[in-house]
Amino acid sequence: MDPGYPDGARKRPAGVAGRTRGVPHDPMKALVINCTLKKSPEPSNTEALFRTVTEQLEREGVETDVVRAVDLDIAPGVVSEAVHEGDDWPSVHEKLLAAEILVIASPTWLGQPSSVAKRVLERMDAMLSETDDEGRPVSYNRVAGVVVTGNEDGAHHVISEITGGLQDIGYTIPGQAWTYWNQGPGPGPSFLEGGRGHDWSRSTGRAMAANLLGVARALAAHPLGPPPQ
Repeated sequence: MDPGYPDGARKRPAGVAGRTRGVPHDPMKALVINCTLKKSPEPSNTEALFRTVTEQLEREGVETDVVRAVDLDIAPGVVSEAVHEGDDWPSVHEKLLAAEILVIASPTWLGQPSSVAKRVLERMDAMLSETDDEGRPVSYNRVAGVVVTGNEDGAHHVISEITGGLQDIGYTIPGQAWTYWNQGPGPGPSFLEGGRGHDWSRSTGRAMAANLLGVARALAAHPLGPPPQ
């Protein structure tokens, strides 16, 4: 139960369409939240890798949208509503509810997801207590995956932390719905600076996109119902 909502669950915000069971949505929509620490227009290594995923999705007719979270004012908190005037999270929340596919993309710092990624997951915590018109958690019948970069190891730890949080919220995580790139322990080049392993990371990213889309289509055709009472 979300401590912010003592009744245990609340309805989706007004104006966000619910889903009709058994009716696929076409075209599907994907949202990438880039959790780089670099503000636009500085080049993002993380974006350079996740573009492999979005390009593959777009080839399959998926509409993609990208949010660079560090460019926004996202206040600390665990609610979907604005915490203060100018808080940009509500607009991100709307994008989450409009997308069947979510990708969280994060660099690795000290073997951990970025602070921006953790801020995003904290705000998504509120979705635990939001339901649609059929009483399902709003994150049901949506899939999610993770992209990780860094010139240090720790990618599998970052993937497990982020996917664990997304599963807790209610997202479905397909098998091998991730890709990463790093150069092992110690300092080294960033993704855009060179190094080895790019082909593997990109081919894994294309496989990630296929797995996300395949499961998203299956859920659209045969969606999960409300949890048993």
